[in-house]
Order: sequence, then structure tokens, then C-alpha cells
Amino acid sequence: MALEHVPVMRSEVCEFLCAERVGVFLDMTFGGGGHARTILEANAANELWAMDRDPGAEARALLLEKAYPGRLQFQRRNFSTVDALPPMTYDGVLMDLGLSSLQLDDPRRGFSFRHSTRLDMRMDPNTEPSAADFLATASREQLVEAIRDFGEERHWKSIVNKILSHRGKPAAERADLLAELVISCYPLRERFGRIHPATKTFQGIRIAVNRELSELSEALPKVFPRLRSGGRLVVLSFHSLEDRIVKNFFREKATESRSESPAEAPLKAEALLLTKKSLRPSGGELAKNPRSRSAKLRALEKI
Repeated sequence: MALEHVPVMRSEVCEFLCAERVGVFLDMTFGGGGHARTILEANAANELWAMDRDPGAEARALLLEKAYPGRLQFQRRNFSTVDALPPMTYDGVLMDLGLSSLQLDDPRRGFSFRHSTRLDMRMDPNTEPSAADFLATASREQLVEAIRDFGEERHWKSIVNKILSHRGKPAAERADLLAELVISCYPLRERFGRIHPATKTFQGIRIAVNRELSELSEALPKVFPRLRSGGRLVVLSFHSLEDRIVKNFFREKATESRSESPAEAPLKAEALLLTKKSLRPSGGELAKNPRSRSAKLRALEKI
């Protein structure tokens, strides 16, 4: 089932990355293996390196390696450590920053507020701390950063106060009870919208626990030098702060930089933006997969 997982914006990713391109590719977020399979199936000569910090991804990669012998190499590691991969360059690199449905729907992983389970939310369950540990030990400032800044939650003040007052109690340790606590901080008229009231709080906590924004900021400048001339970098983001980091990095690489000395010519841009604005999922995809609603795709090509 994992290898039949349908990835977000698969056709768009293929169009920019591998539809008419043959070579060596890097999937920095293997996840369910859907995008990896797409790259391998695009051309029988394609080779793929893949990485992911989730232990479950490693098991799924082994299955895909058997299906495409000799064409896939997988390493379990954070994508911020991409510089530790063997020294080589790539014709295309993909980063899908979304949470996999395989993670979200597994009660043991403690990502979803729909399950009566202990809060975990770690991409790599072998690391510390879990979300429950984070809520038990984080300072008020750290909770504010997670819920107000990372989660972009309007009712952050009430939610932070409630979490602090429930430390050591099940409401700060179990996913379903934390969701109820968050709902109680919402006015009645706002509790029944299209998006569950706990969505932003859970998202912010997950980002904090996994250091997702700092990992992304570290990874982008490390992987760009690994692109060959004409190589492409495609990134799928699902959060405004992620997209801002990607957008700013892409624009920096696509902009001529001025020297401090007026007499010197400007340095040429290092990349060409293939997407002037981020692309969004089609209406058809949204109808089939509502979880893709926040996806944004950006792509660039190294000059």
C-alpha cells in the first residue's frame, strides 16, 4: 500500500523534474515513495538517491529497491545533512515538505488530533523530545513561538495559558484531549469551520518538535551546489513560513548580486526561476485529495 501512495502534485513535479530529463536525481523526502516511483518510471535510465529521517521510509525504500534493482540508493538521515551524502551532482532534486498520510493516519505516531494516543509527532521516533515532552518542559516563550509564530494561531494566548495550566495532566499529553483543550479556547461561532480548530496548534507544535524551519534553512544552501548546470530543484511546501524560506532562497539565487565596489560588474544570477509564482494543486486533485489544499510548488534551474 505504501508504494501505491499517491503523492501531491505528482504530474507537476514530473513535468518540472523528470518528464523530459534523464539522469541522476535526489529525493530528499522519500516518505511513501510515490514521487520516487514517478522519477524511476519516467525513464528506465534514471537513477535515484533518496533520503528520509523516518524509519518507516527506510522499509518502504527497500521494497522500491527490489522493484527497481540497481537504480535506487537510500540513506536514513535528515535532509539538512545532505552534504554528508557521497560527493556527486544531480540532474534534479525534489523536496516534499509535507507530512505523509502514512504518518498522519498511524495512531502510534501521535501526529493527529483525531486519535486517542500520546502526543509524539517526531519524524524520527528515536530522537527526543516528543511533543508531549515538549509541552511538559517548554518555556512560555517557546510555546508562544510554536503556537503563535509557527502555527500562526490567532487564539495563541488562551491556548498557551491552557497548556501551561494543564501540565502534568492528560490534556497536555494526549492528542484527542489537547484538541479538546484547543477547541475550548475558540469562540462558539468559530468551532465548526471547514478546518478543525486544533489544526494550526498541532502544526506549530510539530514544526517546533522537528525543527522543520531550521532544517529547511540549513538544507537549501547545502543542496544547491549539488545541482549540475541545468539541474533543477523542485520544492513542495505546505506552510506559509516554509514557502517564504523557499521563495527567498530561490529569488536570491535568481538575482544578480552587486559588488561592494561600484567599479566591479554585478555577479550573474546562479539560477533561473521556472515558477514566477508558486503553483497550486488543480481542482481535480483537490477533489480527490483535500489534504493537498495547502500545497505550493516552486522550481528553479541552475545556470
